[in-house]
Amino acid sequence: MDPSTMLYNQLKTAEPFFLLAGPNVIESEEHIMQMAKHVKSIASKIGIPLVFKSSFDKANRTSSKSFRGPGMTEGLKILEKVKIAYDIPVITDVHESIQCEAVGRVADIIQIPAFLCRQTDLLVAAAKTGKIINIKKGQFCAPSVMANSAEKIRLAGNPNVMVCERGTMFGYNDLIVDPRNLEWMREANCPVVADVTHSLQQPAGKKLDGGGVASGGLRELIPCIARTAIAVGVDGVFMEVHDDPLNAPVDGPTQWPLRHLEELLEELVAIARVSKGKQRFNIDLTPFRD
Repeated sequence: MDPSTMLYNQLKTAEPFFLLAGPNVIESEEHIMQMAKHVKSIASKIGIPLVFKSSFDKANRTSSKSFRGPGMTEGLKILEKVKIAYDIPVITDVHESIQCEAVGRVADIIQIPAFLCRQTDLLVAAAKTGKIINIKKGQFCAPSVMANSAEKIRLAGNPNVMVCERGTMFGYNDLIVDPRNLEWMREANCPVVADVTHSLQQPAGKKLDGGGVASGGLRELIPCIARTAIAVGVDGVFMEVHDDPLNAPVDGPTQWPLRHLEELLEELVAIARVSKGKQRFNIDLTPFRD
């Protein structure tokens, strides 16, 4: 069995759930190595499978002046060092078809950003790497769309696909998390992941000194969304984590503080162990009689 299928099977059967976590973007090699060390230590202590996440390029920043990361060549070198040093799989984003082959040589999971979830050429190029593909649901999409996106991966010859909820556009500069989506996305017939940090973004909702805007967010509600997703019965949780969120160059308002990661994961594991969310409720509609 090839390594991607082995990892995919491990994640599909993970109990009570698996974790995709790390800082939003690679800030430096030193920072990423320290974050990987701490996040792995916490996940191992809690006893949940971890895939370490960080992006080499944030190509969809609100402002063209915003920090994007070190770029693909340098970023992949750093992620490869993380894999070797801490013996953990890694996940990172692609934004263009031309990036997929190089990213597939390093990443264990290739992530398709929400804005690109319907881009057929990108999905097919990612699928052809043979790596696990995690497709984020577009903020503009109904959950039913994800079955089509997942099928594009399978038709390209890759059965190892996951879909990820990250909120739905609601009015201006805000997202709403509909727990029903986590149920309906199971129609894609693959693991369902809840992105509990990006779901609380407020797009272009934060004014910057000197003009311009950036994404704001509601960090204080991350536990609320995470508890809900786990109770519903998701297979995995995606969570961006930072040791100094107030000074994070990307998505600081929706990165969870590293100091509270263990505490939150312990609670989520406890919820998962008592929830029957992964089991379909057998509703009996026959007349009730004493």
